Amino acid sequence: MGGNLSAVVGVVSLVTALTAALLAVLRLRARRGIATATQRATYEVLHTAGLAAEPLRAGLSAAGATKAVRHLRALVGAVGLALTDADEVLALDGRGTHHGEQLLAAAQRSVVTGRSTVLGESDLHCDRVDCPIRGAVVAPLHGADARVVGALVAIADSAPAPGLVQATLETAHWAGNQLALAELDSSRERLARAEVRALRAQISPHFIYNALTAIGSFVRTDPERARELILEFAEFTRYSFRAHGEFTTLAEELRSIDRYLTIERARFGDRLQVRLQIAPEVLPVTLPFLCLQPLVENAVRHGLSRKPGTGMVSIEARDAGAECHITVEDDGVGMDPTTLTAGIAELARGTGDPGDDQGQHVGLSNVDERLRSVFGDRFGLVVETGLGSGTRVSMRVPKFHPGVRAGS
Repeated sequence: MGGNLSAVVGVVSLVTALTAALLAVLRLRARRGIATATQRATYEVLHTAGLAAEPLRAGLSAAGATKAVRHLRALVGAVGLALTDADEVLALDGRGTHHGEQLLAAAQRSVVTGRSTVLGESDLHCDRVDCPIRGAVVAPLHGADARVVGALVAIADSAPAPGLVQATLETAHWAGNQLALAELDSSRERLARAEVRALRAQISPHFIYNALTAIGSFVRTDPERARELILEFAEFTRYSFRAHGEFTTLAEELRSIDRYLTIERARFGDRLQVRLQIAPEVLPVTLPFLCLQPLVENAVRHGLSRKPGTGMVSIEARDAGAECHITVEDDGVGMDPTTLTAGIAELARGTGDPGDDQGQHVGLSNVDERLRSVFGDRFGLVVETGLGSGTRVSMRVPKFHPGVRAGS
């Protein structure tokens, strides 16, 4: 699902960029006085559509409808225009306010049937002798999965002409696409939050048990060290279970990893060696929250804990122009690349068992999907491993990416 959502968002970004470019060209030509009437009309339509799109992309709500309805009325060319959901008129601009109940009833029928309808003067009877309203066009708004989420109602001061009917239908179709994209954006955010929760669930039980066991071993023999480890453990869990923010900085992630490794070194002693090589200029780089820590945990838990003698975990972050290149490497037991590939594929199909043996697959698969979902398919993980040869996991992170900032 993450890949599909990423593709949709990518297409939307491309369309938005092309529209912005076209608007810029038309604006420049207009300033130079060489724009034709057609070009000026195109500019006006695109500009108005852009003004309506922004609030609609936040979803169908009273606040968004209030901001969008004036621009939608300009697109349709009606004397009045209303936006409704299945229960109420969210906003109405122009004439026809006193017909609100009749318009809502017609909109609700359209939501139920999924069909557009044209209302005549007999459908909008009124006791006001000076009432200018003579008809309306009601068109359903289709959100994601073709669900009808509301209706767009264009109000007319004469019998609705074919031009008004067509303009209303096309505008409703366009507005529905904006609402569908809003739902997809929301689904993407929920997916990202769900993946973080799943990752926390995969990491936390194992680490918490091992951490408390390690701390407990120092309570009597070295109370001061036990106290220090408890404080490190508290800070680590505070960061890991923070309630907000899909993204963090590399500096924050490394700070949390340092606390994790401090506790693991208390458990493994001299068996666990750590080497850090971090370029200072990449510390502010933004990356998905809990994106690096699972790779380090996998290196310790699956690579070194099963290796006799001393083991080394190396973490490197290099400046690579527009990107930051990060690697986590261990000289542990490694694994068969075929087994790793098959395990990740099974999890992707939903047929794998995310137990202890496949915990490595879960962590790698989760991080890989999140990187691709946020930055695109070119930015997935690269895993190099072999039996007895350790494991090296690499990732590329853009230094700047639209919509990605720490704490968001």
